[in-house]
Amino acid sequence: MRGGREMDNHFEVMWDTFRDVPSIETPDVSVLDEYYWLNKRDPNYSLCRATVNRGEDAHTDKQFKLDKKSAMALSKLFLTPEKDLEGKKISDVLPASFWDTNFWLYWQTMFAFQKWSSALEMKRYLCRFVHHIDGLPDFSALRFTKYNQYESMILPLVKYLENHGVHIEYGMDVKNVVIETRGNKKIARQIVYKKDGIEQSIDLIEDDLVFITNGCCTDTSCYGDQTHVPDLSNVKNGYGESWDMWKAIAAQAMHGEYGNPEAFCTDVNATNWMSATVATSNEEIIRYITNICKRDPRTGKVTTGGIVTVKDSTDNWYLSWTINRQPQFKSQDKGLVLIWLYALNTNKEGNYIKKPMRDCTGIEVCEEWLYHIGVPTDKIATLAQDACNTTTCFMPYINAFFQPRKESDRPKVVPDGAVNFAFIGQFAETPRDTIFTTEYSMRTGMESVYTLLDIDRGVPEVWASKYDVRELLRACYYAIDKKPITEVKELSFIEKFVLNQVLNRAKGTDIEILLKNSGLIK
Repeated sequence: MRGGREMDNHFEVMWDTFRDVPSIETPDVSVLDEYYWLNKRDPNYSLCRATVNRGEDAHTDKQFKLDKKSAMALSKLFLTPEKDLEGKKISDVLPASFWDTNFWLYWQTMFAFQKWSSALEMKRYLCRFVHHIDGLPDFSALRFTKYNQYESMILPLVKYLENHGVHIEYGMDVKNVVIETRGNKKIARQIVYKKDGIEQSIDLIEDDLVFITNGCCTDTSCYGDQTHVPDLSNVKNGYGESWDMWKAIAAQAMHGEYGNPEAFCTDVNATNWMSATVATSNEEIIRYITNICKRDPRTGKVTTGGIVTVKDSTDNWYLSWTINRQPQFKSQDKGLVLIWLYALNTNKEGNYIKKPMRDCTGIEVCEEWLYHIGVPTDKIATLAQDACNTTTCFMPYINAFFQPRKESDRPKVVPDGAVNFAFIGQFAETPRDTIFTTEYSMRTGMESVYTLLDIDRGVPEVWASKYDVRELLRACYYAIDKKPITEVKELSFIEKFVLNQVLNRAKGTDIEILLKNSGLIK
């Protein structure tokens, strides 16, 4: 498994689509029905968000630990127009004290942001998920599928399409989409591709429809196994099939309207991280897992409830690991447990294995993980070699969409004047929604189809919690660790005076009711 998707209850386009897709496992219900009832019966939440000292609970205790300066900077970021954040890094807008907060620990490891990631994208995430701030520390905001996303979501969708006459052809390496500009009209005229090593083309007319996935976060992924490190010899800045195609399309633009791939793919040192999958049925290892997450992974229910971050590895690999509902694959052997882990730092040595993760075999990666869950050091090597099978994946562009950018660096879903083509996926631009989500990919797809075919139906709006004063007040309450605002210790004398004046004015009004309902006042 390269990775998995975290979902929430307000992926509006996703639910709108999958309510019409039949389950391939449960007769007479939709994929949405199946998914909804699963998460209602077995809600997701974590019992241990982070560890220290080789498997001990780090007791983050659902606290954010935001100092006043960090809290004020986050508030300012939330309110700053996107135009003013173009090209800026998170480190440009947040103070040094922020990096030591639990908020950043939760945020960075859950979403894979880095200090050098786009401040604009972080603002979008803050605005998009402000209603989930209470579920950020323990992942109670998240929903997951029964199996991996391919078997639970993609396969039912493919079956549905095939049953409706859609032919899907695999093994196509698209090199270019030739676009003609004629006056104000832009028309896709030809698809150039390779199949079985032979370059071919498909001529297009205005009535054809072309949907282009420009850029790919898993392009040029490199795999390793139990005894082999991933081969990184072909990893070079800016190289990859999806990037090559996007560059060929972007070169045809008159005014940059097809985006700027160079903004995302030219620094693999900034955009990579690495994951691994450990397969084991060893009872001793499972006991150590259970000691941490307080659940037996073989019950078929929520296990870790999201990632467990190894807090004392932040200056090393920065390791996190998770176990989703087992089995993750329908064909998985009963009793076998799959653990997914990932490291944000691939260029630093581990706490136990004194080399960077990218230079490690699967056995060595497993040894580092076993060390952090508390396995005695004299047993680690034997268990990693004989009781586990570990595969690894180095992804040079996995964080490419988080690179600092301008709005124009991503093409519009349907560029101005486009007649028969659109851009979809994580590197197309649609307002307010957040990349690195299933919802974003599906939203761009729905927008493109509804626009090009002039469908008289609205695309479901991005969940508008950032405009809901109740959600904003509630977020403030949780951000200050569930204390009434009058108990915040870092307020100055003047701030306390002004606050008292405001609260006195609010007495007997709806504002007072809102503040009480949020928890900000008693």
